[in-house]
Amino acid sequence: MEDDVRERVSILEVVLGEFIVQTNKSLNRLSREMKDFKDEMKDFKDEMKDFKDEMKDFKDEMKDFKDEMKDFKDEMKDFKDEMKDFKDEMKDFKDEMKDFKDEMATDRKSLNKKWGELANRLGTLAEDITAPNIRTIAHTLFGCEQIDTFGVRIERRNVQDRAMIQEFDVILACQQYLFINETKSNPDIVYVDYFVKKLTRIFDFFPEHQGKTVVPIFSSLSLPERTVAYLTEKNILAMAMGGETMDLLNFDILKSQWIE
Repeated sequence: MEDDVRERVSILEVVLGEFIVQTNKSLNRLSREMKDFKDEMKDFKDEMKDFKDEMKDFKDEMKDFKDEMKDFKDEMKDFKDEMKDFKDEMKDFKDEMKDFKDEMATDRKSLNKKWGELANRLGTLAEDITAPNIRTIAHTLFGCEQIDTFGVRIERRNVQDRAMIQEFDVILACQQYLFINETKSNPDIVYVDYFVKKLTRIFDFFPEHQGKTVVPIFSSLSLPERTVAYLTEKNILAMAMGGETMDLLNFDILKSQWIE
């Protein structure tokens, strides 16, 4: 009986010892796992702290970004307002430029008209000065006592070519002579050549004066020497202002053409 008890006690002791050993192992393993868990938790807390700090920084950055975006929106609004003002100013400027161009076009038309009137007036001014001098020349230099025909800016039809009408600045006819005057404000050589051509058909326009001696006179307020020389070469009297009145500049050279 006692042997059985001892054997059972021995078995229990063995089992208890084994339990204690296993329990210690489990406790040691659990202790290590707890330590590892605590370490992981510490690392996790540190990571969470870092994450919270990063989130705080991110929130701060987001706040700064939002503030910058707000400032940008405000600037864009101001820019849009400025652009609107600029567009309005440009529209006003374009309208002013259009009005200015319209005024300039109107002024240009008016100025061109005035220049045209002035040019025409200068042309007729020379003719108005020339006309009375033709009378004086005909009387004092050519001995015309009676004037049969006198006219300023006369238009005549060509009797040979009825479609042709020619204007003559000054015409004076007396018993012996037919004075034909061409007056130009710009005494260019080309006008002299045109006058020479006109003279070749003079009696087609004035057939009633056929047989009279033609005295051609080219006039201007002022004549260059080269033009006077060219007129002399063409046997045309050159007349220009010489003081209070107009004078023949080459009469002494050409007078033998008409006066003996």
